Amino acid sequence: MERTIGIIGLGLIGGSMAVDLKRRGFATRVIGVEKESINASAAEKIGLVDEVVPYEDCIAQADIVVVAVPVGAAVRIVCDVLDRYQQTEAKDRIVIDTCSTKEQICQATHYHPCRGQFVSTHPMAGTEYSGPWAAMPNLFDGRACIFANSEESSPKALRAVEELYDALNMRPLYMNATQHDVHTAYVSHISHVTSFALALTVLDKEKDEKHIFDLASGGFSSTVRLAKSSADMWVPILTQNRDNVLHVMDTYIEKMYEFRQAVDDYDEDKIRQLIEDANRIKKIIR
Repeated sequence: MERTIGIIGLGLIGGSMAVDLKRRGFATRVIGVEKESINASAAEKIGLVDEVVPYEDCIAQADIVVVAVPVGAAVRIVCDVLDRYQQTEAKDRIVIDTCSTKEQICQATHYHPCRGQFVSTHPMAGTEYSGPWAAMPNLFDGRACIFANSEESSPKALRAVEELYDALNMRPLYMNATQHDVHTAYVSHISHVTSFALALTVLDKEKDEKHIFDLASGGFSSTVRLAKSSADMWVPILTQNRDNVLHVMDTYIEKMYEFRQAVDDYDEDKIRQLIEDANRIKKIIR
């Protein structure tokens, strides 16, 4: 079956999807949209897509449009794509997003006449790097992909997008947008906030102690690596998921204060208890 996939945003997620969808035979042709001219040129030069095309051409030509841009822009773009489907009576075309917040985009599209042609997804994969140079094959293998509010998508569109993620070797999970945003606040968003805060703490200390990074070990590097993540991506995520992120941050601060109090009191029993309670995470994450 011949199928053209259009990808708006040729960074880590969009570029990695482009590579694997083409080489695994799901897409016959992959076209891309990239507003940054340097990134667009790089995406073509390194072969992420067959061709970089104007936005309007991508929507007109692609059987499935993948919106892989920061969540602030994604809401506007998905709604615009659905508007264009309605105007051209393109009833068989599909648009998906890859955003890590879901409630706002699902609310914005809920009453659209072409809502059935939209499938809201979140492939739970990535690295701290961005841009077309960060794209890599096999990024999604074995990872989970969230389908949010899938009952609002048409059965035909949902099946097609399930097949797309199956080609990427992803495990589908289904939940409503509200549940998704709560869960990602706990398992993803707080990790980034913590990493940003730790990086700022150490950078501030480095002003006075010039050798601090010479002593940094693998533990520090793995903990702070998320602080390399793009502000363009994370500012809209944290603002769109504000209430959930604030709740998790408050809980985190409470736990941090427990540790602080125990250390301040020389309370070795309490410190041990907190560490051993935290060790229970080994039963969940191996």
